[in-house]
Amino acid sequence: MTSSEPVGITAFGCGQDEAAQFRELAPRFGVTPTITESAVSEDNVHLASGNRCISVGHKARITPATLRALSRVGVSYISTRSIGCDHIDVDYADRVGISVGNVFYSPDGVADYTVMMLLMAVRHAKSTVRRADVHDYRLHDVRGKELRDLTVGVVGTGRIGTAVVERLRAFGCRILAYGNRAGASNASSASDASGASRDSGDEVSLDELLRSSDVVTLHAPLNSQTRHLLDRERIQRMKPGAFVVNTGRGALIDTVALVEALEDGRLGGVALDVVEGEEGVFYADRRHAHIDSKPLLRLQEMPNAFISPHTAYYTDRALSDTVEHSITNCLEFESRNQHA
Repeated sequence: MTSSEPVGITAFGCGQDEAAQFRELAPRFGVTPTITESAVSEDNVHLASGNRCISVGHKARITPATLRALSRVGVSYISTRSIGCDHIDVDYADRVGISVGNVFYSPDGVADYTVMMLLMAVRHAKSTVRRADVHDYRLHDVRGKELRDLTVGVVGTGRIGTAVVERLRAFGCRILAYGNRAGASNASSASDASGASRDSGDEVSLDELLRSSDVVTLHAPLNSQTRHLLDRERIQRMKPGAFVVNTGRGALIDTVALVEALEDGRLGGVALDVVEGEEGVFYADRRHAHIDSKPLLRLQEMPNAFISPHTAYYTDRALSDTVEHSITNCLEFESRNQHA
């Protein structure tokens, strides 16, 4: 958008690195940012007064009351610095006159992390490291597995799922894919924004993928169709001893059913960067605080369950991409509004 007047954007929920990135990039785009570390809430919507566009993080839910308050101070567009929008009731936002847009960032960081977690799972890395930390250097009771001997099922063949497939090909494993096109945007396009190939493995039904895969890795978006995509029934259909990796969204899995399958030996192990009910737990120092989530606590006790706190996306490149795209989303919205 070309304009002689700077565009104002209020950026909520910014850590120090995000704030620095906004301050560096905003002048290049003719934007004047108002930046706060606090997540947007009814108490601080006044910071958006005079700005039609705001940028928000994904770590805190935006309540209907906050959406109404934002509308009252004149906000008509929210750019979330995330791929998913499940922390915002998009339909309700639309009803109060606010559009919501997401961003895309390089899929490589999440894809790299996914493969790392997958390897850690099949090589029993959690138990090995725990033993070494207390100077117990005996070998694990069960030998690890080599990827070339395994079938890996990739659920969700958007940009991240496809990037995972590209990495897995180097290991020589068999790859199955379930595209979940009903929930994944651009899953059927010929290439992603970077021009990467859309080679997404042998397309099969979800049931066939679960029955045949030694490892299932989840990359579907979270929506009404995919919530508890891996429920108790589907987990029971999985290959005995299979592993589950999830760097998508926690609620793609029925966590109670997952814990039961680990406890009875149905599954061989899990590696989860996202966990159902992580809100209010992840991204905070909880060392001396009570945690209500019994499934999360149980998973962290298990030697075959590796948990990390929703960090797969957390790279320098993703930071730059999310801030820049959030700014350009707002500018594009302003441009459309000017020409409407």
